[in-house]
Amino acid sequence: MAHEKPTSAVAGAARPLKIIAGADDFGSSLKDTLVAQLRSLDIEVEDLGTTKYYSVGEEVGRRVSQAAKNTESAVETRGLVACGTGVGVAIFANKFPGVYAATCLTPGDALNARSISNCNVLAVSGMSTAPEAAAEILTTFLNTPFKSPCPASGSNPWPEEIQSFLDGSVTEMSKIGDETAAAAAADPPCFICSVAKSRQDKEFTPVDIMPGGSMKILRETPTSAIVRFKAGSVEPAHHHTFGHDLVVTKGSKCVWNLTKSEKYDLGIGDYLFTPAGDVHRVKYYEDTEFFIKWDGHWDLFLDEDIASANAAIDIQKK
Repeated sequence: MAHEKPTSAVAGAARPLKIIAGADDFGSSLKDTLVAQLRSLDIEVEDLGTTKYYSVGEEVGRRVSQAAKNTESAVETRGLVACGTGVGVAIFANKFPGVYAATCLTPGDALNARSISNCNVLAVSGMSTAPEAAAEILTTFLNTPFKSPCPASGSNPWPEEIQSFLDGSVTEMSKIGDETAAAAAADPPCFICSVAKSRQDKEFTPVDIMPGGSMKILRETPTSAIVRFKAGSVEPAHHHTFGHDLVVTKGSKCVWNLTKSEKYDLGIGDYLFTPAGDVHRVKYYEDTEFFIKWDGHWDLFLDEDIASANAAIDIQKK
């Protein structure tokens, strides 16, 4: 079937769309079909690939939330997530302020979600929705402006008092989550954050063999440090003489433990221990900071170059 070019979802503005997409194993095939549809419409797509439903839901939600804060952006960022039911990915995407994810099984669901809640993350079911039906749902999601006539309005324009309510609801919904963040900021900071703050006058040193990385040593032996990597950076496969613990304090990353054939998607607050000698590769999805502590003095031995690492990651995404 032919797909219409999407119109802007922002009244008075024709901002181009960018879609952040991802799925679990049960939704991967449907996600790939819809990503192909989006690209056929010349819509920019960032495909995060396939991973656990709660990890991909969280990652898409995090990125859409960050984009929603930038009201001056020339691009409107939305999300597309898929799992077996479409429910799990939506639950985890909705944990972030400014994200309005809805599971849509019919075009009518998408009409209602866009019209009433200004839905900006579409969640679909890989087990219950055929590709042809999903294509119609996606087209509706792309082409339906906020406050449009929809099944819930009897397919008629919303009365003026309802339109006024909907306008106010978007402002109020965008504040949900901010109060929790403010309360957390008022609490005494955690030990790791306190350590990082107390060392602010000590500059970060670039990690020359890891482009995009920098480190602030907090203690020499056993080594502990605050480490930062820029979005898109890659740590080629490497290993250390000593094992290390880390806790992510900002951003997100993916760690492949090649020795154990295991993959870990880590976000804020997540912890990971890597045993001594285990070969691991890392990809940073956004600007990321973490606290790390080795069991002895820090060292690093490369097991591949950056080109090989990027090629391996590209293969794993397919």
